[in-house]
Amino acid sequence: MNKAVRIAMWSGPRNLSTALMRAFENRPDCAVVDEPFYAAYLAGTGLDHPMRAEVIASQPIDWRCVAERLVGPVPEGKAIFYQKHMTHHMLADFGRGWMVQCRNAFLIRAPSQVLASYVARRETVDLADIGILQQAELFDLACDRLGAVPPVLDAADLRHHPREALAALCQALGIAFTPAMLRWPPGPRASDGVWAPAWYGSVHRSTGLAPPPTPGVSVTDLPSHLQSIARQADVSYRHMARFRLTPRQANESDRDGAENQR
Repeated sequence: MNKAVRIAMWSGPRNLSTALMRAFENRPDCAVVDEPFYAAYLAGTGLDHPMRAEVIASQPIDWRCVAERLVGPVPEGKAIFYQKHMTHHMLADFGRGWMVQCRNAFLIRAPSQVLASYVARRETVDLADIGILQQAELFDLACDRLGAVPPVLDAADLRHHPREALAALCQALGIAFTPAMLRWPPGPRASDGVWAPAWYGSVHRSTGLAPPPTPGVSVTDLPSHLQSIARQADVSYRHMARFRLTPRQANESDRDGAENQR
């Protein structure tokens, strides 16, 4: 039996990260885990997040226990183990050594879009909350350890060109693309974190990836205090965005195979 493929997808909040997890979970060959370091992060920082007590009760608070599970047996013996990670959950004293056993990838989104979505769910936000500085640090770490640039997917490409973007991501990760990733049944999943009622309303109503119903938010559309955060975050976003996958990078064979399976 081939060794399981472990995918560590590094994202900040409000990056379409849960929708991307849905796409992978809808594959019959894939198990997923939702933000496994969240409880350890809350316990380590003392921050007050929605449903804090429930989150801490639902997961290990020792990062070592979390890491052991991520590189241990894959749930249900699946061939692919997709791990949805929030970059800001990785506190400085959390070890990174386990990452070498995963295929690391990065889901990015323009900071102005992230902030507009974030404050709709939680009124207070600072630069650390959206995880983009930590994301850039983890990206550089992955580059150094791999000796190559890991896959970078922009949420805008995922939303506007889902088939091509997912095919490009799968190609970069060394796995086959399947059209099953494009559509899923609405509603919650057993794999959702206990925090889902506070954050996943739109995902629970969704059945796939689609362009946003309204135009995007620019930096100047934001309140002044959020504009400052967006401009600081934009440096890290652009650092990673230089290497983003583009939909045209999907192989013709991937697209042809997808068409044949419609």
